[in-house]
Amino acid sequence: MKSMAIKVLLVEDDRALREALADTLLLGGHDYTAVASAEEALAAVGVEAFNLVLSDVNMPGMDGHQLLGLLRVRQPQLPVLLMTAHGAVERAVDAMRQGAADYLVKPFEPKTLLDLVARHALGSLSSTESEGPVAFEPASAQLLELAARVARSDSTVLISGESGTGKEVLARYIHQHSRRASQPFIAINCAAIPDNMLEATLFGHEKGSFTGAIAAQAGKFEQADGGTILLDEISEMPLGLQAKLLRVLQEKEFEPVGSNEVIQSDVRVIAATSTDLQAAIKRGEFRADLYYRLNVLPIQVPPLRDRLDDLPALSEAILEELRSQHELNREALELLGQHAWPGNIRELRNVLERAALLSDDLMLNAMEIRAAIGTLMPVERVAPLSIEAVAHETFSQARERFDRQLIESALAQCGGKVIEAAARLGLGRSTLYKKMVALGIAESL
Repeated sequence: MKSMAIKVLLVEDDRALREALADTLLLGGHDYTAVASAEEALAAVGVEAFNLVLSDVNMPGMDGHQLLGLLRVRQPQLPVLLMTAHGAVERAVDAMRQGAADYLVKPFEPKTLLDLVARHALGSLSSTESEGPVAFEPASAQLLELAARVARSDSTVLISGESGTGKEVLARYIHQHSRRASQPFIAINCAAIPDNMLEATLFGHEKGSFTGAIAAQAGKFEQADGGTILLDEISEMPLGLQAKLLRVLQEKEFEPVGSNEVIQSDVRVIAATSTDLQAAIKRGEFRADLYYRLNVLPIQVPPLRDRLDDLPALSEAILEELRSQHELNREALELLGQHAWPGNIRELRNVLERAALLSDDLMLNAMEIRAAIGTLMPVERVAPLSIEAVAHETFSQARERFDRQLIESALAQCGGKVIEAAARLGLGRSTLYKKMVALGIAESL
C-alpha cells in the first residue's frame, strides 16, 4: 500500500544520526526539514507547516522536553515524537504526560520509526493542509489578484523571489483558488534532498531498485495526482533530472526508479526559485527548454524592503498567528520600516517572535524591536579586496579568497547554521554545501 506524504520536522544535534534519520524519512516517502537544535526548530515551525515533530531529547541548550513544552503551548495539535538513548521509564512517562505522542529509545529499526510517524501524523494532515506562514495581506492586493488569475489556468507557474518572501505561501494560494483545490498540494524543496535521492523522491521507486529501498514507494508526483506540486529551489535540480521533469511536463507521464511501468501524471507544476535562472542557463547549470516550459506564467514576488507599506498589516497578522496579544507602538513600527530586511518575511517573523517572548509588556516598543533585530543582523560587510592585495593572484585565486571570506562571514553571523547562511547569501543549501566543500570550510553544526 502506498503511504501518504507527511511533512516532518527533524530535530537532532548529531549530524550523522540526523542524516541517517533523514534518509529513513525519505525512503518512507516523507518530506522533512532537518535542524540541529530546539531553537532552530522553534524558528522552523514559525515559517512552515508540519504534520509531526521528531526530536532528540538530550541536546545542547534547550532539550527535547523543553521544546515539547513550548510546542504544546504554540501548536497544541502538532504531534511530537521524542528520541533518547537513555531508556528511563520515568522520563518516558513524564514525556507522555507532558503531551508527547510517543517516546523512542535509540537504537530503533527504521520500520519502527516509519510506523510511528504514520500512526501519529496522519491525523494532523487535514488540519495543516490549509495552514501556512503569513506572507500576504490586503496591501499586496495586486500580487494576489495576479495569483488569482493564474489560479484559473492549469499552466505551469514560475515564482521568483528572494529567500523568505513567501513563495510557498503564494503557491498554496494559487492551489487553493484553482479547480484542484480539493486535491493534494505537495511542496518539495529540491535543495533539501541529496541529488541521488531526488529522482526517487519525486517519481517513486520499486523495491530493491537501490540500496535501502526496502519497499516500493510512490513518489511525490503520484501522491499529488489531480492536485498541485511545488518544486521549490528548482535551480538545485541536477541537469539529468531536469530532462526527466521536462518529459513529465511535455508527455504527462513518468517511470518510477527501477520500473518500466509508465504512470500517467495529472499534476499542475509550480516551480519556485530564489536565483536567476537565465544566468544559470548561461552557466550551463539549467536547461533552457525546461525554463521556457516552466515560465509559462511567471510571478515575481518583491522583497519586503520594496513593500514596506505592508509592514503594519503583516506585523499584526504575524503576531495574531503566533497567538500573541502583543501590539507595536508607533516608534516600533517606524523602526521596522527603517530596516533592510535581508531575510524578508521570515526575518520579520523571527524578530517579532523574539521581541514578544522577551517583552514584559503587551505593547512592543522600539528598544525591544531594536534588540530583536540586533540578534539577527545581516552579514557584516566584507572588507573590499584592493588591487594591490590581489595583484599577485590569478582571477580564480582572488575569487576563491573572496568567496571564502563571504561564506565564513555569513556562517559566523548565523552561528554556523548552514541553512540560515544560505538564505542570507541567496543560495540554495546544497549549493552552499558544495562551495564549502570546495573551499575546505568546515561545517560547525
